[in-house]
Amino acid sequence: MAKQGLVERLKNGEKILIAEGYMWELERRGYLTAGGFIPEVVLDNPEIVRALHQEFVHAGTDVIEAFTYYGHREKLRLIGREDDLEKLNREALQIAKEVASDNGKLLAGGICNTGVYNPEDEATFATVTSMFKEQIEWAVEYGVDFIIGETFNDLGEAMLALKAIQNYGKGVPAVITLTAYFPDTTTDDVPIPEACRRLEEAGAAVVGLNCGRGPSTMIPLVKEIKKVCKGPVAMLPVTFRCRDNCRTFQSLKDPETGKPLYPFELEAARCSRSDIRSWAEEAKEAGVEYVGLCCGNASFYFRELAEAYGRKPPTSKYAPNLNLSHIFGKPSKDDRFKRSTKIREFMIGKENA
Repeated sequence: MAKQGLVERLKNGEKILIAEGYMWELERRGYLTAGGFIPEVVLDNPEIVRALHQEFVHAGTDVIEAFTYYGHREKLRLIGREDDLEKLNREALQIAKEVASDNGKLLAGGICNTGVYNPEDEATFATVTSMFKEQIEWAVEYGVDFIIGETFNDLGEAMLALKAIQNYGKGVPAVITLTAYFPDTTTDDVPIPEACRRLEEAGAAVVGLNCGRGPSTMIPLVKEIKKVCKGPVAMLPVTFRCRDNCRTFQSLKDPETGKPLYPFELEAARCSRSDIRSWAEEAKEAGVEYVGLCCGNASFYFRELAEAYGRKPPTSKYAPNLNLSHIFGKPSKDDRFKRSTKIREFMIGKENA
């Protein structure tokens, strides 16, 4: 377990890097179902979850978050596994705790949007709070350093999450992140910066944004949030090339066919490594204190983020080095590679060589 907690590290001026996006990555690898995105992998293939945690440690994360996203009662009910709710949460927490402890990382519990919250139906407030309560209490049992409440599109549900962490979390800090879509407002019609300010004033240790938008469409809004919030601000975009006319990855279109890319064809709009590096450098310059990547994250992206923030994680040892390529590196005097120039011309065309 890390010696210093989240709040202490941030007060000391440390930046917190957090790898998320497990849901999307594990679906891509064939371990959970797109559409539902329910973390059955925790029960069916726990070794895969452990390995992914370790992979992101290798890439530079400061935090191991238990993979309990969408591991709540309503989602598990959809697939007939509600009876596995506690088992799934405990297994996810135990795996994360072991990896965090072995590597000196912060351990985080996680709750998220429920799908059943309705601001016009107060009866749903108690249902949602009950769902949060059970996950929070399990997280506390495993000694989490803080609890993340994320991907809320309604300020009302985010407030319920914060209150639940405060009421049942036994003093652990709360990180609360909203998801911004096309308008810069929550779906219960509060301007996003104002919503973050209210969450901060209500006691969240960190507030900000996760998911929904890509790096280039999220950062302008994060800068607005920083203008009204006094404490640390979070930013965790998806790793897709969103633009002003398609601010969210849900709205992306195929440049060739015009058909929607979400949710099964998003590889056609993935960010490049340099996209992630440029965004991370801008985020650092903007003073973003709690930063990570959400859906679409992979370890090679996270290395770009870590290095932009001045880190040298273990994976930096294997950073790309084109000078080692006999085709695309500097011209070699080594007689073994005499045909390199001709091979390169054939690969990319003589006019581009």
